[in-house]
Amino acid sequence: MSHLPGIAVTGVSGRMGQMLVRIIGESDKARLVGAVERAGHDWIGADLGEAMGGAAQGITVTDDPLEAFAQAQAVIDFTAPEATLEFAGLAAQARAVHVIGTTGMSDEQIARLEPAARHAVIVRAGNMSLGVNLLVQLTRKVAAALDEDFDIEVIEAHHHHKVDAPSGTALMLGEAAAEGRGVSLGDVSDRGRDGITGPRKRGDIGFTAIRGGDIVGEHDVLFAGQGERIVLRHVATDRAVFARGALKAALWGQGKAPGQYDMLNVLGLK
Repeated sequence: MSHLPGIAVTGVSGRMGQMLVRIIGESDKARLVGAVERAGHDWIGADLGEAMGGAAQGITVTDDPLEAFAQAQAVIDFTAPEATLEFAGLAAQARAVHVIGTTGMSDEQIARLEPAARHAVIVRAGNMSLGVNLLVQLTRKVAAALDEDFDIEVIEAHHHHKVDAPSGTALMLGEAAAEGRGVSLGDVSDRGRDGITGPRKRGDIGFTAIRGGDIVGEHDVLFAGQGERIVLRHVATDRAVFARGALKAALWGQGKAPGQYDMLNVLGLK
């Protein structure tokens, strides 16, 4: 087992963190070597397995990411934007592949990843699932085939704990639609409608966010024309699809040249 790539997981107590621990534990291609939580968290200093309500795993949860990253070949990170920026610098110091599933990052924050990417592999995606990344490709192709007589709306639904909107996946789909039409999403994005807004602007790409219950993730891309509609859809029913995709990215990044990549690179779709 010691010859397998070692993975460190940040935000290990969260939904995705615990799912990643389980998926890595089931894998015969990687091993878990580090578990990171924020300073002051109840899990700090505890055995990870026991903190998760199971048997001891021999891995102590730490609030020192550099200590965890130093023994890892990859870091998988589904946390918060500012934490991710800190982790990027530390993962680069350790020359570990940094897989980023964190959403809600601004353009300025994304640009701040560049110094780390000069020294290590960064794989960043708003969604790690195979199905969503195929949906991105389809969205780009359909948008390129249809003119502005078809309005585009990205409709996404998630659980009520999600803190950012639109989702990272919705923005990926919006970017793909804009690329297909040869425009910048920043110039045509319509993210909010309330009150008397007037008619929809021709060529805009709209976003609708739904939050409720325990919805894992649903994304529709609606192309609405006169007398017809085309709907491309992806529904996730289990967070394990994101964890498996993230692990695939961590393994793919081994031995790659430093730089920024996404799941289309990982899946050979780019």
